[in-house]
Formats: sequence, structure tokens, C-alpha cells
Amino acid sequence: MQEDRKLAVLRAIVEDYVATEEPVGSKALVERHRLGVSPATVRNDMATLEDEGYITQPHTSAGRVPTDKGYRLFVDRLTTVKPMSPAEKRAISTFLDGAVDLDDVVSRSVRLLSQLTRQVAVVQYPTLSRSTVRHVELVALAPTRLLVVLILSSGRVEQRVVEVAVPLTDEVLADLRTVIGRAAAGQVIAEAVTALRDLESTDPTTTVIVDVLVDAMVDHRSDERIAVGGTANLARYGDHFDSAVRPLLEAIEEHVVLLKLLGEATEGGAVTVRIGAEGPYEELSSTSVVATGYGPHDEAVATLGIVGPTRMDYPGTMAAVRAVARYVSRLLDEA
Repeated sequence: MQEDRKLAVLRAIVEDYVATEEPVGSKALVERHRLGVSPATVRNDMATLEDEGYITQPHTSAGRVPTDKGYRLFVDRLTTVKPMSPAEKRAISTFLDGAVDLDDVVSRSVRLLSQLTRQVAVVQYPTLSRSTVRHVELVALAPTRLLVVLILSSGRVEQRVVEVAVPLTDEVLADLRTVIGRAAAGQVIAEAVTALRDLESTDPTTTVIVDVLVDAMVDHRSDERIAVGGTANLARYGDHFDSAVRPLLEAIEEHVVLLKLLGEATEGGAVTVRIGAEGPYEELSSTSVVATGYGPHDEAVATLGIVGPTRMDYPGTMAAVRAVARYVSRLLDEA
């Protein structure tokens, strides 16, 4: 019972500090929250929480603020991720439904996530090496000219125009479409490349098409491509976040750093939260990262999330990150 009460006091301190940006005193807790105990009991619980390292007193005679350890316990004891409201869900679907291609999906997602959370949002482009080949299409543009279309599970579409030496009949083109489709469709990129290479010696036309497809499967753009949005949100933290604004702004310039902050894509819709010093960079120990994986058919092919101060609305931020990831995954399912 005492442990439950201490958790309730800690939860109240976290919620009030996030909302007011001011250290929280026992009097304020009693007035704002129905804790069901006397002010003296609340003060005793706060003293215990401070002794155990969950809260700290930034100045003499000031109230208390959560420590990284306190935020960690608060997040770990969240029984469920706060659901998005119907209005928020409608806003997500309205904003993302108009996306025309993968680049547009990523661009819209990062803007939406930064608006929902008022944090810096980061969206990694789907990693090519984790993608599978959804479909290969061959379209005749002229007797000796083909349009080769490669569609990946990540939603990425590559198109190449191919010139062949011998005019192609509809029957030959249909056979090529069948053979190449059987070799590549449903395979991860590495396996598709191997299977296609086995077809190269069949005839010169097949070899030309295979070479073009393999080239399209090689990610000339780095797998470390990311989109960042909401940098201006850092301005609202002012002095309360001054020690972390500069290193975080520098990190935003280094995409490799942001990718390491996000961590590996998580399967099954799990949202990961790394608080303060739990992250990989000491200079960013005043920040927290909330991230999750996204991709078609519950396969995480990339990561998205937010980076912000440790003083953040964790339940609301976790809900927004999860909701946007799920919606993007659904868009890729339907692509």
C-alpha cells in the first residue's frame, strides 16, 4: 500500500513538473491531486523518494523535480500507452492519406509527429536491405524499349528504361515477365539479386534486364537517410533546456548520430523509451528518445521517433509515436 502511494506521489510530481516547468512542493500536490493522505504523509513520501534517488531538490527551499531514475520508474509503471483521441486519429489519417509516394509519406510523417508532440521528430527511410521484392513489371514502350518497374515491400518504387537489341513480341515479353517474377518476387533483396544473377546467362535480353534490376536494388542513396522536423520546438524550452539545446542541434546535423539515438527498429509495435544517460551520448544526457519501428506486415524496416528534453509528456508522446508508426505501416501495406 505504501509503495502504491509513493508511486502515486511520484506520478503526480512528474505530471505537475511536465505541465508547469516548476519544481513541485507538497502543498501543491495535496491541492491538485486527490492522494487521500495528509500533507505530512506526502512530505514523508517525498523525502523517501528523494532518498531513493527518484526526485531531487534543485534549490534550497524549492520543490522537487524528477530525476532520470524517477522518469524511468514512471514510464516503466505505465500500465498502458495512452490512446489517441478520435480527433487526433482523424488528423493523422487526413494528413497522411494524401501521400503520393514514399518520400511524401516520410515528409508528412515527420511534420505530423513534430506537431503532435511539439518535439524534434526523426523518421528513418525504410532500410533497403530489409525489404522484399513485391513485384517486377515489364512494360513495352517500343519494340526494343522496355520500362522495368521494381516495387519493394517498403513502398519504394524504382523505374528504369531499357534498350534491347532484339525486338520483343508480346509472347516473349510475357515469358520474361514470368521468369523474372518467379525469381525475384517475395525474396529479400540479397536473395532476389542471387536468383536474378542465375538468369543472366539465359540470353542477352534477359541479361540486360537483370543488370538493370540488380542496379535498382543497390541503394545508391544511403540506408542512413533520415528526415528531421520540428527543430524550432527546441526554442520553447529556453533556459530549462539550455544545456542540451546546443549539443542536440549539433546532433541534428549528424544523421548517423540521430540514427544511433533512435536505435534499432523494434518489431511488434513496441515503443522504446531511453531517458537521459541511458542514451549512447553523454553530451545528450539531458534528452530522452521515444522510438518504434515501422513497416509493412508487422515487419520493422525502419525507425521513427522523437528526441526531446527528459521533461516531456511521456504517455502522450509514446501514444503519438506508436499511432503514426502504425498508420505509416498500414500505408506501406496498401502500397
